[in-house]
Amino acid sequence: MTTAAVRAQAGTDERQDLRNVAIVAHVDHGKTTLVDAMLRQTKAVGGHGDLEDRVMDSGDLEKEKGITILAKNTTVFYSGPAAAEHAGTEKVTINVIDTPGHADFGGEVERGLSMVDGVVLLVDASEGPLPQTRFVLRKALNAQLPVILVVNKTDRPDARIDGVVSDTMDLLLGLASDVAEENPDLDLDSVLDVPVVYASGKAGRASTEQPADGGLPENEDLEPLFSTILEHVPAPRYDADEVLQAHVTNLDASPFLGRLALLRIFNGTLRKNQQVAWARNDGSVKTVKITELLATKGLERVSAESAGPGEIVAVAGIEDIMIGETLTDLESPKPLPNIIVDDPAISMTVGINTSPMAGRVKGAKVTARQVKDRLDKELIGNVSIKVLPTERPDTWEVQGRGELALAILVEQMRREGFELTVGKPQVVTREIDGVLHEPMENMTIDAPEEHMGAITQLMAARKGTMTTMTNNGTGWIRMEFMVPARGLIGFRTKFLTETRGAGIASSYAAGYEPWKGEIEYRISGSLVADRAGSATPFAMINLQERGTFFVEAQSEVYEGQVVGENSRNEDMEVNITKEKKLTNMRAASADSFEGLTPPVKLTLEESLEFANDDECVEVTPESIRIRKVTLNASDRLKESRKKKSAAQ
Repeated sequence: MTTAAVRAQAGTDERQDLRNVAIVAHVDHGKTTLVDAMLRQTKAVGGHGDLEDRVMDSGDLEKEKGITILAKNTTVFYSGPAAAEHAGTEKVTINVIDTPGHADFGGEVERGLSMVDGVVLLVDASEGPLPQTRFVLRKALNAQLPVILVVNKTDRPDARIDGVVSDTMDLLLGLASDVAEENPDLDLDSVLDVPVVYASGKAGRASTEQPADGGLPENEDLEPLFSTILEHVPAPRYDADEVLQAHVTNLDASPFLGRLALLRIFNGTLRKNQQVAWARNDGSVKTVKITELLATKGLERVSAESAGPGEIVAVAGIEDIMIGETLTDLESPKPLPNIIVDDPAISMTVGINTSPMAGRVKGAKVTARQVKDRLDKELIGNVSIKVLPTERPDTWEVQGRGELALAILVEQMRREGFELTVGKPQVVTREIDGVLHEPMENMTIDAPEEHMGAITQLMAARKGTMTTMTNNGTGWIRMEFMVPARGLIGFRTKFLTETRGAGIASSYAAGYEPWKGEIEYRISGSLVADRAGSATPFAMINLQERGTFFVEAQSEVYEGQVVGENSRNEDMEVNITKEKKLTNMRAASADSFEGLTPPVKLTLEESLEFANDDECVEVTPESIRIRKVTLNASDRLKESRKKKSAAQ
């Protein structure tokens, strides 16, 4: 039985003073900004406007990348006129779950939806529904949650509100039909009865009346949004005679309390210092004590004596508790079902740093035990990844939803002081009826129409098949492709180059299909250092016609390090440490290096995209380098000959 089934079988009692709602959307459609406005207008943090922008994106990486990575919850207390009208109380507590918009972090979305009774679907007034919109909406329909459509950013000058509402309703109808085939209990009439709210999260305004394209909603606050939530999101239902059932949906940590378990109470009452049964994922049941119970108020957690059905709280005192486990009654324990997430599609190897420069960063974490402990720690709070052993010593295979999710994990470890060797991302295949299958992605691309030829050629080389193409007459086209997930490894950089930075591409998982054949990821080779030393300007000036460099002059290099990209489709061993011979001859420009082209600085994601099959990425707290898996050129040649003879 799923959590959705548990919610559907709840009793007839309702908590009218409480609403639990998740905000879901495509990346950058304004979820976190809308939550900011909700917090400000309910004065959740002590006043109007004393809140920094995108306060829910609390992590450094979230702030830098401008995306939500971890699902987070906050609480607002609404006491407007709609409270009495729709809830019959003076004040209503609204628990808001801010979820990621990227499909790579789908595990966070699935956990967030298990905590709520309704969904606010945010759609950009210009871009309309995009791949992640489809992804999160399908999850909401599978969970049988009512949906409220919010058309955000109505004040965009290129807004097309009518078209966006029509596209979203078409998407909802199509998804509802698909989900109904899998779930006959789904009530299509209630699903398609979707209220529409028009909003500008940045301006903090909403209305149920459609404004003109490019205009602000007529209302000066978010009152219509709050009213719609209270009217259409059902109050939590429970059975007053049922025993305690509280589902762990997330984990956090406190320097004073240790591990915190975030959970939703479906039935019963949870009290501070209470003895409860802890139903674990392995089927065992233990008796534990709730040493601290924390409720959320605004952005802070405060101590509470008790919490009832429908509430989302945090508890301390259970050191090894995991996501998906249940706190229940001691006398008659009734565990809830585990949280089900989609299988990983992309994998890469993560191991200790084995380069000649390993261990040079003071205080860096370089041992295999430290790396394995950190990966095990990630498994505790991230249900979307798997860590598997490999045949190579001190190396593990990490599987996740997508390249971005795995790169985020490695970047977090790098900032925590780890040194790693990271392999090129690969796809996780499976055998179905004796035939090798690979994960597929449905890719949507928005780009100026003059780049259509370059995009179709790029996708064709990666085994992509165009399914639809739409031209809205604005100079931009929207194309949808079905493409193997491995075809998107290294795709982003080439795509931005081909569209001169103007294109927008996003995708979501679309099941498995038979293996599509070999894909050529790179048409260029690598410039590989043939010896250790310092890169000299003299050598780099003589070599720069061969390609583009990744290292700066005077930086230290080692044998087997990839120091640049070769313009030809082959690897080239280069002596980047060659020094100028001393002579008595002088020349006016002999020591002038103004003609040296500045190197290209690759980020971690770009390095993973660039790396070839026989290359990996060295990650340290201070630098990121691409290197050959086998550093010695002679050994690489022997391995290449062995592979050729084995293939024959």
